[in-house]
Amino acid sequence: MTARAETVHVHAAPSSQRFGIVPGLLLTGAIAAAAFGLRQLPMVGLLSPMILAIVIGIAFHNLVGTPARAKAGVTFSLRRILRFAIILLGLQLTATQVAEVGATGIAVIALTLVATFVFTTSLGRLMGIEAKLAELIAAGTSICGASAVIATNTVTRASDEDVAYAVACVTVFGSVAMFLYPLLPGVLGLDAHAYGLWTGASVHEIAQVVAAAYQQGQSAGEFGTIAKLSRVMMLAPVVISLGLIATRRASRNGGHGAGRARPPMPWFVLGFIALVGINSVVVIPPELKGAIVVATTFMLSMALAAMGLETDIAKLRAKGIRPFLLGLAAFVFIASFSLMLVKMTT
Repeated sequence: MTARAETVHVHAAPSSQRFGIVPGLLLTGAIAAAAFGLRQLPMVGLLSPMILAIVIGIAFHNLVGTPARAKAGVTFSLRRILRFAIILLGLQLTATQVAEVGATGIAVIALTLVATFVFTTSLGRLMGIEAKLAELIAAGTSICGASAVIATNTVTRASDEDVAYAVACVTVFGSVAMFLYPLLPGVLGLDAHAYGLWTGASVHEIAQVVAAAYQQGQSAGEFGTIAKLSRVMMLAPVVISLGLIATRRASRNGGHGAGRARPPMPWFVLGFIALVGINSVVVIPPELKGAIVVATTFMLSMALAAMGLETDIAKLRAKGIRPFLLGLAAFVFIASFSLMLVKMTT
């Protein structure tokens, strides 16, 4: 009787288990490739392939439907590939680059990050927004856009709709900053160094920082990019801190649920730090480094495609306008607070 039951169980295995991860990997890889291809179109190139990938993924899921056989590979992309890509981000930063920003610049970036995160989560609580969604919007705004949202969610564990909403918020307002910032240096009296620091400390995505900072020349562009990469490095302590906070909350709740609720140690963040260290002491050929940057972005795009393939637009609409207004408030806060610090220190 037991053997027969086991046999029936095997035959009833989901198609995603029978086909393995290959179909899902092919699907997320195809969407990531399509996102890279779309960037060749006029104006579309201003958007990162990660943003395009989640948009395509959401459209595919809601118009066509994500095949059951792709489920395992989609999950693999969202978890394993995402973590590996975040580790590889460490090869885009060195200790020397951080030193170039200087103690004052790092202080401006760190204070802006902490203040923005605290402001956004606190305002979210006052607005009655779910704590997990507010945390994701706070991370995306204060650190590095979509990459920070999906990295933070490894410990926040919000729904796919929350992640998609947060990514949409940081994309919209980061894009606004990308077009608005280049119009302001003359009005605000910012030289190339101050403008580069301001963009690096406050604009959401790396690509958006590059686009905005280089509008004021090579010097502003280079310094803005370095300042932004220094800000990306702070992703590691933020994710680790959020993981520890979540663990403490879970243990405080007690009971059997505490063990299950405890988030895993974000080991991939330690890998990110390790690669920053390696990149600081080992000279990586420019050609290889360029290939790694492209591969990293492609894998992050696969992860965002997977996120889109699990996102229901109806559930997104159900979130309402309040989280969007929170994203707007966070954008205004990080722009004004960082500008104040830049003006005070430069």
